[in-house]
Amino acid sequence: MATKQSEGDAPGDVSDESRTCGLLVRLRKFKPKEVFTWQLAKTLAMGQGLAGLICGTAISSQYLATSFHVNTPMLQSLFNYALLCVTYTPMLFCRTGDGHVLQILKRRWWKYLLLGLVDVEANYAVVKAYQYTTLTSVQLLDSFVIPVLMILSWWVLKTRYGPVHYVAVCICLLGVGAMVGADLLAGRDQGSTSNILLGDGLVLLSASLYAVSNVCQEYTVKNLSRVEFLGMVGLFGTIISTVQMVILERNAVGNLQWSWQVGLLFSAYGLCMYALYSCMPIVVKMSSATAVNLSLLSADLFSLFCGIFLFQYNFSGLYLVSLVAILIGFITFNAVPTPTEPTASSPSSICEEGYSEDPAAIRRDFPNGEEAVRITAEEEHGELLDRRAERSPCGLR
Repeated sequence: MATKQSEGDAPGDVSDESRTCGLLVRLRKFKPKEVFTWQLAKTLAMGQGLAGLICGTAISSQYLATSFHVNTPMLQSLFNYALLCVTYTPMLFCRTGDGHVLQILKRRWWKYLLLGLVDVEANYAVVKAYQYTTLTSVQLLDSFVIPVLMILSWWVLKTRYGPVHYVAVCICLLGVGAMVGADLLAGRDQGSTSNILLGDGLVLLSASLYAVSNVCQEYTVKNLSRVEFLGMVGLFGTIISTVQMVILERNAVGNLQWSWQVGLLFSAYGLCMYALYSCMPIVVKMSSATAVNLSLLSADLFSLFCGIFLFQYNFSGLYLVSLVAILIGFITFNAVPTPTEPTASSPSSICEEGYSEDPAAIRRDFPNGEEAVRITAEEEHGELLDRRAERSPCGLR
């Protein structure tokens, strides 16, 4: 009996030993140079640059609101969309063929109209939220864009995430929690509490709209072109912002007291937004929309660091903890690639039976001829091949 018991325990012991050995082998094969690459450093630097631009928009908006009592979010956004339209839309007129602006509008005008509407309302909703809820709520709920982005990327872009990516996102969200905790300890829970439920709902709506806009941006820049995305968003964003400004802000704009300081702050906001929109597609193409938004979580921290000198905020060591956590999460997320599931419309798609429609694709995918040998063996069974051809969705004959 003792012998049988020992024999029964042997497989489990071998399995545990094999798992331990496999882990040790992976640790030995780990090469930091393969993870901490120049590409990762460049993506990290550019992501933090985008966070710095968002910090610039936040500071200029705060000066406009607190020092000059300006509350015209549509007018501020209009400057950004107008700059995009003036810069990138004329480039589309210079193109020929399917890339010409008339061909784009003929085929996809309604898609870009919806995208422009989503982007404009995302900016408007988050600005309006500050009138009803607190800064802490905005900072916490604004990170809702991350899970929505991951769901949309999984569904629309067929991006597949691994356990490491989910851990990285959790680390970044813990960093956001540390930042909010530092705000509460420092007494910076500012903002209105007139209608917290409405304000929180606007933040969640804004985060969801930003996620939709960013997924569309990633798809467009990776499959079409960056200029087309920016030109169309600038064109339709300008039209929508103008109409909405005339409807909602005509009295506020008419009563605006212009001065060189106000003009400078408007210009700073518009240029920062213009640079953000122009550079963000580049970083998205290098990584992904989810990775970029993880990097942008540090924008609030940059604003807080600037507020220590500009608005006399109290410093807390939790701000540094939050920054480190966000950077660690961002690096961890980008250290492991996110594979994309092949779609049926892909040129190199494979039929259910395992055959390719394109003979050149077979030779490209199987340069050593293994596939050709297998197909030759199958052809000897003519009846079997005919039956498979009838069932095959690719129509193999």
